[in-house]
Amino acid sequence: MKYRHVVIIVVLVLLVDQALKFWIKTNMALTQEYTIFADWFHIHFIENEGMAYGLQFGGGFGKIFLTLFRLVAVVVGFVYIKRLIRDGYHKGLLICGSLILAGAAGNLIDSMFYGLIFSESTAADVAQFLPQGGGYASFLHGKVVDMLYFPLYKGYLPSWVPIWGGEYFIFFRPVFNIADAAISVGVITILLFQKRFLIRKVPTNHNTVETNSVVDDQHQSCKRP
Repeated sequence: MKYRHVVIIVVLVLLVDQALKFWIKTNMALTQEYTIFADWFHIHFIENEGMAYGLQFGGGFGKIFLTLFRLVAVVVGFVYIKRLIRDGYHKGLLICGSLILAGAAGNLIDSMFYGLIFSESTAADVAQFLPQGGGYASFLHGKVVDMLYFPLYKGYLPSWVPIWGGEYFIFFRPVFNIADAAISVGVITILLFQKRFLIRKVPTNHNTVETNSVVDDQHQSCKRP
């Protein structure tokens, strides 16, 4: 696998992620929802200030820190994956690393630029792209757009379940985006196949082989009368 293949994977994931987010921002009001399939696949528009799956991190300062951390992680990630390619690591590891990089970059774009290029999304108003009065936030303060919602199960838990018995339960509750999914797929796949992925291909040392052959020839010569 070559470095350009990594770039292609990252670009493709980013295109899908950003195209869907752009459509959501310019066509849906905040918390608006469309049912895609049955009752377990919805497009549900929300925004969050923090990490993947709507998690929060430390208010305004935490927001800046998280965005800068993502930026550094993406830059370091591209450098590191180039090293993995050079050292001959498994193609699966490189693909998963590409997915993780693409996901981090996708959410980084939201955090860095969405506040500048979109107006505020509300439950009553759909956001405008490049509004005349400027965006809803400054650089690094954009909100991450989430929309994929898969409530596979809804119901009350049996009373015998410890702590949560009898409570209403939804699985899977978090709303996420393509970038979050790319990160999750990459990380989970690496964990599942780490024994195969984390083995580096060791090139054959021809010099050692040739040296051993010379020694053997000399040893045989000494035995000849």
